[in-house]
Amino acid sequence: MAETGADPYLNAQDLALERGGRELFSQLTFAIRPGQLVQLEGANGAGKTSLIRILAGLSRYGFEGQVERHCPLLFLGHSSAVKGLLTPRENLAWHLSGSSVADSEAIDAALQRVGLYGFEDVLSHTLSAGQHRRVNLARLYLTDAPLWLLDEPFTAIDRQGVEELELLLETHVAAGGAALVTSHQPLSGRMPVLRLSLEQGLLL
Repeated sequence: MAETGADPYLNAQDLALERGGRELFSQLTFAIRPGQLVQLEGANGAGKTSLIRILAGLSRYGFEGQVERHCPLLFLGHSSAVKGLLTPRENLAWHLSGSSVADSEAIDAALQRVGLYGFEDVLSHTLSAGQHRRVNLARLYLTDAPLWLLDEPFTAIDRQGVEELELLLETHVAAGGAALVTSHQPLSGRMPVLRLSLEQGLLL
């Protein structure tokens, strides 16, 4: 549940973006606070990925407005970012960042949680697209970042994987974390979901 009056993890003020002479969004002002699960909504090509990359600090130019981040965050993009010549275990050890460092036992436990037990030392280029997504999602079990920015995290995972990810999101938010998610499917579950529309802003 959102902590009423809590200091926000992220503030966005008057964000606007143009691409190819077309305005994708403008005057977006919102905050993401502890205990909030937010779904970013918009049609294909409306700028959802562009916005989430701006929020993550990966697009420093080409947009108007201001983003203030007040805590560590974890960004998982639409692409899995899994290196084919590394094993799942090596991918997680190599990409993991932040104040805490996961040991091999924690990495193996995360891989087991996403259904990749027995694939720890297989070269990742032999894995399916869905398994690549699961390697990426294993990072969620290794991070202590309070704010998660997830771009289409449900892509290429099966129904069980979707349910497990939704449960993980609920657990993270219930513990005082926050998450912003882009998804073509509505988020379900027991937690309230706020809607961030590229046309209307954050609906509280």
